[in-house]
Amino acid sequence: MEILISNSSDKPIYEQICIQVKSLIMDGTLSAGEMLPSMRALAKDLHISVITVQRAYEDLTRDGFIETVSGKGCFVAPQNKEWIQEEQLRIAEGFLEKAAQIGRAHGIAYERMANILKLFFEE
Repeated sequence: MEILISNSSDKPIYEQICIQVKSLIMDGTLSAGEMLPSMRALAKDLHISVITVQRAYEDLTRDGFIETVSGKGCFVAPQNKEWIQEEQLRIAEGFLEKAAQIGRAHGIAYERMANILKLFFEE
């Protein structure tokens, strides 16, 4: 599992870890039941505090992406396909909101914006 941390990012390190692990799970790179690195091992690899990794793993557990088994470690949780689809829809809505703001700000007609989305969707 490769996680990249950016010190220049506006997002906290624990959030960067969460985002990347969620992405790896949702795109199938990490599959259900796969073991994640221990908190200590990941902290050492990333040269960060164990507390930071703990916060990320707690958030991932809360969101249903990973499960912790006492004495064994953290594992990728079985994924609920409907929940993943809802999460992806939420992300898409954010991008569409930005596109709508740009369209309104620059006088681009709704029909033109809708046609562009249709073209991308049908590719």
